[in-house]
Amino acid sequence: MDIGALLESTLAGLGYELVDLEQASHGRSKLLRLFIDKPGGVNIDDCTFVSNHVSRLLAVELDYDYSRLEVSSPGLDRPLKKEADFARFVGEPVKVKLRVPFEGSRKFSGKLVGVENGVVKLDVEGAVISVPLDNLDKARLVPQF
Repeated sequence: MDIGALLESTLAGLGYELVDLEQASHGRSKLLRLFIDKPGGVNIDDCTFVSNHVSRLLAVELDYDYSRLEVSSPGLDRPLKKEADFARFVGEPVKVKLRVPFEGSRKFSGKLVGVENGVVKLDVEGAVISVPLDNLDKARLVPQF
């Protein structure tokens, strides 16, 4: 089992969602960074609990080699990765960056109208555009203050 699948299933059992996973190496130092969420948001106690749990899990299940583990909230500009993320945040403002340009542009900002069968619909200045999920390079919520 790969680390992403293991963490996703383990965190789901604890009531958390694995939003994103980053792995980086800097010389001999290996960083593992997790972004987690739950209904109502996460706080420092959640991050500490998940960090302790994941540390034990990685030592026992995978013997995964890392120097530093970071656990964090996804922030107000939360990344959207899975179809379920887009469904959850319908009606929210988003910024997207495409892999392949659509109508000459790779970057769009608008309101998330919906997602169905792997296609995200955005209202960009009154025009609804449809973008296949596999053409999304990045998608993030736009924080509202």
